[in-house]
Amino acid sequence: MDVMKVKGRIFDIQRFSVHDGPGIRTIVFLKGCVLRCRWCCNPESQEYDIQTMMVQEKPKITGRDVTVEEVMEEIKKDMPYYRRSGGGVTLSGGEALCQPEFAVSLLKACQEHGIHTAMESTGYADFEVIKRYLPCLDVFLMDIKHMDSGKHKEFTTKSNALILENARKIAETGANLIIRVPVVPTFNHTKEEIKAIAVFAKSLPGVKELHLLPYHRLGQDKYEGLGREYTLAHLEPPDNEYMEELLKAARTSGLQCQIGG
Repeated sequence: MDVMKVKGRIFDIQRFSVHDGPGIRTIVFLKGCVLRCRWCCNPESQEYDIQTMMVQEKPKITGRDVTVEEVMEEIKKDMPYYRRSGGGVTLSGGEALCQPEFAVSLLKACQEHGIHTAMESTGYADFEVIKRYLPCLDVFLMDIKHMDSGKHKEFTTKSNALILENARKIAETGANLIIRVPVVPTFNHTKEEIKAIAVFAKSLPGVKELHLLPYHRLGQDKYEGLGREYTLAHLEPPDNEYMEELLKAARTSGLQCQIGG
């Protein structure tokens, strides 16, 4: 099969990003996700279907079908930046695990061009699916949102059992796994909750890093554009001082911890 002809569904390509992996990166946002996190800043990514979203009172089509070849043409424009900065390509979403044929083919194409690869993921999939990605990834950025399964399900619609199981399995393969925690007030913003996640992350073989990602409301207007309610509108993002306190709590695990990433 010619990997360049494999089709997938994306909703954005963001160039010159300095997040979601080292260096200057191109982020490819894939359509579709199993979770429904209340704080999701890309609600247009959750449905696999192509949608219409109102943006500044004008309709905007969200989602398009592309081939690996078409995406690679965009990616290759920035190869000098990747080389100079140690950057590359990161798959995001949505959830890239929902489109394995396309995502793995795109990662393979990147590898063939010597481009560093990363994926930002919930880790919510059958491990047999995840195994297909691992040989094509230089960095696996995985969210661990909470250690309590009931609270995890309340805020994301899914239990955390499969996620925690997969985190351990991914780590045991020797993959370069970095754990990330979206810090969301009323959900997981206490020192005890953050420390519990950090202790779990420390128990994963080979895992050395944990990134705390402060809650923000940058995607709030998108919900209105999709005719949906944003249920966390009453929350205030945690301030820098409080994030530093959480960082100290996370560092008691012995991991290398940072805010952002």
